[in-house]
Amino acid sequence: MKLIKLPILLMTFVFAAQIQAQTKYTSVPPEESPMPMKPEMTEIWEPEVEVVTPAKKLGDAPSDAIILFDGSTLDQWVSQKDPSKPAPWKIVDNDHMEVVPGSGGISTKMKFGDCQLHVEFSAPDKVESESQGRGNSGVFLQNRYELQVLDSYNNRTYRNGQAGSIYKDHAPLVNAMRGPLEWNTYDVIYRAPRFKENGEIDTKATITVLHNGVLVQNNVAINGTTFYIGLHNYPEAHGDDVISLQDHGNKTQFRNIWLRKL
Repeated sequence: MKLIKLPILLMTFVFAAQIQAQTKYTSVPPEESPMPMKPEMTEIWEPEVEVVTPAKKLGDAPSDAIILFDGSTLDQWVSQKDPSKPAPWKIVDNDHMEVVPGSGGISTKMKFGDCQLHVEFSAPDKVESESQGRGNSGVFLQNRYELQVLDSYNNRTYRNGQAGSIYKDHAPLVNAMRGPLEWNTYDVIYRAPRFKENGEIDTKATITVLHNGVLVQNNVAINGTTFYIGLHNYPEAHGDDVISLQDHGNKTQFRNIWLRKL
């Protein structure tokens, strides 16, 4: 006969004691029912919340942001046509970048998924054309899903193609565009799509957009890759990808672009 080891024997006694305690039923209610909560029962102390220092000026980058463009350099960007080449747009007055029409779009070197994104943009200094021909560009999240950039100030076009729209998907709630010589801001909360193991869509991408501080997209579900012709859909699974800015033939301007990974 083998001897039972002491730790196993102790565990057996504890388990038996627990069973015995559970069988001591009573029909006498407690003095207070339900028993009163104490404040400390709902206080969570650890881990401590990380400190992020906000910018002194509203709209500037907080301490944990990735600076994608501060006016001084395009080092964080490459040519969309050929990612091995530098971004072909020009920097103006060490303050903002301007589309060089015909040069093609630009893309970030880094890839992103869920994020908080801040972008400032302005229509070309000279007002020309109308509808989709005025100050047209776009911010493509994960290189697929377009938040439209357009001079929609006193400029009628189709509602799901104006500034603040998820292009040909969701029209903005309101038109909050400033005049052509003024700067506009987009503040974006973006959640990337999730895919099943077989590559099919599980949950669609969602986006919230404030245009000049005004809510224009309220946690809407993006219906898929942006297409100029045809319905949007999710043709294939993908992971993190670049953010792209579109060359649509207009001298649209951008500045103060930063991002926080979520």
